[in-house]
Amino acid sequence: MSEPASISLSIASRYAQALFEIAKEENGLKALEADTDALGQALAASPELASMIASPVVARDEQASAMAAIAAKMGLSTVMANTIALMASNRRLFVLPQLVSDLRARIAAEKGEVTAEVTSATALSAEQSKALAAALKAKVGKDVKLQTTVDESLIGGLIVKLGSSMIDTSVKAKLAALQNVMKEVG
Repeated sequence: MSEPASISLSIASRYAQALFEIAKEENGLKALEADTDALGQALAASPELASMIASPVVARDEQASAMAAIAAKMGLSTVMANTIALMASNRRLFVLPQLVSDLRARIAAEKGEVTAEVTSATALSAEQSKALAAALKAKVGKDVKLQTTVDESLIGGLIVKLGSSMIDTSVKAKLAALQNVMKEVG
């Protein structure tokens, strides 16, 4: 891991720990989870938002007012909105994606869940997601929360990352393996 990335993770971890502890003391973990999911979806859906929080060109007060408006529009809890405002005033908004990831991990650990990152060639239906979560729960013995993304280059199949293990059943991986075998033969 590069030094700037580890510094970003360290910064995000401190904010996440403080935010998590405050929410836990106030019995607001459900609200924190909803806020975290909403913020993660907003960051994933809006490249403009991602570039605004990372841009050193955008003034601190402009970032703060933009994030306050976004927090109000999304209906984020006071604790989350105040944390974002503090991060904006300290020019730390660039770590929001890491903050979301850290908070998700803390909330899942508190609930006894594990998160599986699932990449598929097409969006999974509700039944497919439910079946996959049940199969993974049977394997690990804990509730599994799916974090899904779509990558059409996989052609078909899934890539599932659960903790330190990865299961790649994508057609893309199978074609790559076949190509390697063909190179060895010829």
